[in-house]
Amino acid sequence: MSDAPSAPRNPQAGLAMRGGGYYSERTRGAKLVIDRALPLAQAAAPPAPGAAGPLRFADYGAADGGTSREMWFSLIEGLRAAGDDREIVLTYTDLPSNDFSTLFRTMQGLQGDPDLAYQARFDGVYVHGCGTGFHRPLFPAGSLDFGFSATAMHYLSQTPCDIPTHVHAVGAEGAAAEAFAAQAAADWERILLARAHELKPGGRLVCVNFGIDGQGRWLGNTGGVDMFGAFAELWAAMRARGEITQEEFARATFAQYYRTQAEFTAPLDDPDSAVSRAGLRLLSASSLYTRCPYEEAFARSDGAMSAADFAASLIPTMRSWSETVFRSALDARPPEEAAALVDAFYQAYEDRVAADPAGHAMDYIHIVLEIEKAAD
Repeated sequence: MSDAPSAPRNPQAGLAMRGGGYYSERTRGAKLVIDRALPLAQAAAPPAPGAAGPLRFADYGAADGGTSREMWFSLIEGLRAAGDDREIVLTYTDLPSNDFSTLFRTMQGLQGDPDLAYQARFDGVYVHGCGTGFHRPLFPAGSLDFGFSATAMHYLSQTPCDIPTHVHAVGAEGAAAEAFAAQAAADWERILLARAHELKPGGRLVCVNFGIDGQGRWLGNTGGVDMFGAFAELWAAMRARGEITQEEFARATFAQYYRTQAEFTAPLDDPDSAVSRAGLRLLSASSLYTRCPYEEAFARSDGAMSAADFAASLIPTMRSWSETVFRSALDARPPEEAAALVDAFYQAYEDRVAADPAGHAMDYIHIVLEIEKAAD
């Protein structure tokens, strides 16, 4: 089977996390990661009572906003408690297909926990939405005090090619692997240059991105069953049974790339790079492991939770962010037929976990970067 690259595709028109609050409700691990980033956010946006405002913040690739809401609440609460009364403009950015309606209801206390609805709790806080991807500048030059992004910038601006033998770049080989690496490097430079344009001198960017750590681990592959490997196996089994075609198999290619820490820091480490010349400098870089909360709850239940219940809790968190990839691969089919095939795909994964739960988990591996725009 050839691994020659196909034509690039722009996946962003139909890319979205599942809406109606489904994403945040079923991605507890993503929230835990963001909660752990609060000290970095507080260091990046320290209170300055009496300073001129407004403060301008951005949350890039925010989905429905639920996973980062507590972090932003805590940050704003801390500023107000310290006597910093500057007006705050917080802009959530994501693709046009994003569920912004749930985001705005949540921030105003109309959905979810009203105690965390900071827009309703604190005066002088303004919440905006931007339906444009983060691979380009989103704010006027030198206007942003603090930018934050979690579990988002592994998405590429386009799929450089379909992967005919796997569903994700972590399993790509040969020309396909090279195409994804090249696309990821170009996109990362574009992302950093866009942030360099937006940040004020002295402004900071904190990124908590999916990546590959020094032990060679990535999301869902930390010593047990490889999640993306399981995706590929189950999708290939549907192809073998004639339920999907080879073209549909290949089109289920995630527009993602998990960079190593070295790949993340390369343009910031090189003093002659366009990124360094634009004024960005790296303050810190580290890897972060977060255990899958669903697997942890199963392990701690000491037999009280059945394998079937564990499977029923684990698969929805995988589905919340991956479903659109498999669904879009079947766009040529009638919607009801495509939906049934996607349901069968995830049911097969759930059945596999229920039959033998050992090693199944969606542990998180993030590379954490703290970046500053040099002062004039």
